[in-house]
Amino acid sequence: MFSSHRSVARYMAMDSIEKLRRLNIGAAALHALQGIAVLILTTSISLPVTAAFGNGPPGQPSGPLELKHLFSYGIGYTVAVFLFLSAAFHFLVASPWGFPRYRAELERTQNRFRWVEYSLSASVMIVLIAGITGITDIVALIVLFGVNASMILFGWLMETTNEPGPTANWLPFQFGCFAGSLPWIGIVIYLIGAGSDVPKFVYGIFVSLFVFFNCFAVNQWLQYRAKGRWTNYLFGERVYIILSLVAKSLLAWQVFANVLTPN
Repeated sequence: MFSSHRSVARYMAMDSIEKLRRLNIGAAALHALQGIAVLILTTSISLPVTAAFGNGPPGQPSGPLELKHLFSYGIGYTVAVFLFLSAAFHFLVASPWGFPRYRAELERTQNRFRWVEYSLSASVMIVLIAGITGITDIVALIVLFGVNASMILFGWLMETTNEPGPTANWLPFQFGCFAGSLPWIGIVIYLIGAGSDVPKFVYGIFVSLFVFFNCFAVNQWLQYRAKGRWTNYLFGERVYIILSLVAKSLLAWQVFANVLTPN
């Protein structure tokens, strides 16, 4: 039977957790610097949050539904939020308090710090992508955040109830893939409905981030198949860190270049 604990010990010298600590520090610094840059350079453009409340018995409204503007959220501030969330968690796992816990997690082929961070930062990202494509209803945005967070938490469950190898139970992974597909289906519906009214850069954001979101699932799939370089769990951990940095940077600067660039 495949033993993940022996696998991590075998590769410890080659792919040391100390190197991962330095990689986390570098990723934290790059996320934080980008967040600061966005805050300094951004304009005040915002996205609305709306609702259309019922005004009569079900199916028998007393008049046309009125779309109410509830509040707005700044695009630049939202970009900064997911960048700073990542920076905070990378600094946390590299800190004197967090690093011993991070090391212990990795030796068990787990990293719950990662899943908590992703459940927050990736869900903020999906809400921003949805807002850019025209989804403004408050309930829709809450549900998109929650469903995306659920996808991430299924990843946590996959990792904490399994060891990589042929005995892995793939149900959490499969449930996560199902949950994770739903926000993208909703976004596609809005893109199709808007047609040519959607700027081309929005399609670029959609395609690029869709690809990167799926790369995270592919990375976990390779980890738990335990094939090739992914036999070493720590290699997959490094890939997660790089994917997170690239995906967040890509969304941040695509949004900045096309929406937030000062006039």
